[in-house]
Amino acid sequence: MKWYLKVLKQYADFTGRARRTEYWMFVLFNMIFAIAAAVLDNLLGLKFTPEIPYGFIYLIYGLATFIPGLAVMVRRLHDVDKSGWWFLISFIPIIGTIWIIVLLATDGTPGTNQYGVNPKENFNEINEIGQKQI
Repeated sequence: MKWYLKVLKQYADFTGRARRTEYWMFVLFNMIFAIAAAVLDNLLGLKFTPEIPYGFIYLIYGLATFIPGLAVMVRRLHDVDKSGWWFLISFIPIIGTIWIIVLLATDGTPGTNQYGVNPKENFNEINEIGQKQI
């Protein structure tokens, strides 16, 4: 849950690098909360139409987490020394989706790359989020 909150605190931060743990924990909790929002829409009868299984709560949640999700994906791509624009490869049917998953699951480049220091070298990073740097 700390990793999910870390991504939300870095709402539109497209700079730097993100560990695999940070990205995949965000994806896991994002899916859990999205499913919970869709179920809540169904229970409260807030669906748009009977054919669409979600409604306003799901839509608001999806809009609120779109930018942080995109930002953490870009930071994750930076960790494997790729530009954030590589996320566009996911629009290529089948092969693009497979390739972006491979990139997101690949271990980051060791040491410093053009996007910053290796986040694995900073073992205390999760505790430093939201604190002022002096």
